[in-house]
Amino acid sequence: MSPGNLARSTGASRKQPMSSTTRKVRAIAVLKLSTRIRNIISFAQSVATSMTAESTTFPSPTPTMTAFQADIGALVTAETAALARAKGAVDARTAKLQTVRTDLENLKAYVQAVADAANPSNASSIIESSGMTVRKNTLHDKPTLAIRQGSVSGTVVIVAKAVGRRAAYGWEYSTDQKTWTSLPQTIQAKTGASGLTSATLYYFRVQPLLPSGEENWSDAASFLVK
Repeated sequence: MSPGNLARSTGASRKQPMSSTTRKVRAIAVLKLSTRIRNIISFAQSVATSMTAESTTFPSPTPTMTAFQADIGALVTAETAALARAKGAVDARTAKLQTVRTDLENLKAYVQAVADAANPSNASSIIESSGMTVRKNTLHDKPTLAIRQGSVSGTVVIVAKAVGRRAAYGWEYSTDQKTWTSLPQTIQAKTGASGLTSATLYYFRVQPLLPSGEENWSDAASFLVK
């Protein structure tokens, strides 16, 4: 091969990755809750039925299906009492409704974690099998927080979007987003966690620590630990 041909061949090989760049699409679990209580009850019952039937795909939801169905039943009872204009029934119904809404949000996070951990080509069908709706997002930028499974069961690697050379990072994790456990601060936008319980949904968040002061904690990112 002549030097000219070699240069052209090398140049072509260097340009090839740029032309083959693709955008990743992520399937997102969506609830699309109605404003009508009876419709929320119907939707929650549908999710409970679907996830119970797909227990192999969703082996350890939070809350459990037994607890979720009990919360739905309590809301049905409260709604019946409110419609009958029983004293204090409206406040009781509001509390039971919030419990079911919280259950659905937690289940959505769990379903999303299962879908994210699966083959991307199966993510949409996994979400749909839970009774939830799918929205597809094209990923352009690096996420604020990304979690991946570690090399050993019960471990994860956590990577944040770097905010500057002189920044440090605080890290926390939780199983309920109420009680948080701190991890050691780092000067790199990356850390790890170990000793986690396998088959459990965890939430992680990061706080950039700048010379000018602490920034707010990031939104929590969920991950199903293996």
